[in-house]
Amino acid sequence: MQKSLMRLLGIVLMLCLAWLWVLLAAKPALAQDNTINYSNTHLENRDFSNANLVGGVFVAAEMREANFQGADLTNAILTKGVLLRANLEGANLTGALVDRVTLDEANLKNAILQEAILTRSRLFDADITGADFTDALVDRYQVSLLCDRADGVNPVTGVSTRESLGCR
Repeated sequence: MQKSLMRLLGIVLMLCLAWLWVLLAAKPALAQDNTINYSNTHLENRDFSNANLVGGVFVAAEMREANFQGADLTNAILTKGVLLRANLEGANLTGALVDRVTLDEANLKNAILQEAILTRSRLFDADITGADFTDALVDRYQVSLLCDRADGVNPVTGVSTRESLGCR
């Protein structure tokens, strides 16, 4: 009986220490009142040039011919978006989720797409001159198409487009 009581006290003590550790190690979540959320909206021909859109959410947004020239889209979510003929020249899409996005005929000249996720996205006839895809996740088929027209060096990162895509 005394051994089982000691074992129970040991377990309670371990649980209290674990709870205390979690309580002390936890960091408070900060409310993001300024989070930009354009999910399921029509943003055709909108001008977002040089805008701070860090962490912005553009899920299933219609952004045909929108102007994101020089915009900061770091860690933005553009899943299922349509950026047909959009201007993303010089935009920073570092760490952005660009999954299942149509970027056909888009201007990605000198864009930074480091560590971006571009799975199942289309970039047919997109201008990628000077774009930096370092550590980006891009479908092999798209990489092969992009390598056919990859050219230039990104003026900010100094990385060549061909090198960042791993072109031969």
